[in-house]
Amino acid sequence: MKIAVTSQNRKTVTQHAGRCRKFLIFHIVEGLVVKKELLELPKEQSFRESSSQLPHPLDDVDVLITGGMGSGLAMRLQEKGIESITTEDDDPEAAIRRYLNMS
Repeated sequence: MKIAVTSQNRKTVTQHAGRCRKFLIFHIVEGLVVKKELLELPKEQSFRESSSQLPHPLDDVDVLITGGMGSGLAMRLQEKGIESITTEDDDPEAAIRRYLNMS
């Protein structure tokens, strides 16, 4: 499983997923984080700027966790089979733990 967390500053969960261009990607195996990497996108590949009809670098994630997103982005992710989760956690790793404990 791959989980992306919006993190524009690489330290905390970003509130606006549509404008975010930096994502922490967590690779999960049997409920444990086995790898973490940073994905940095150019402005034109932010969700706000990119077309929902074209392939996107985050199309292969299973879950996107963010501090906030609009209904349009939530529908876009759902259409691509990506579960969208909003969190009040500031710490990306805490948000991942909370998600894994709930699923």
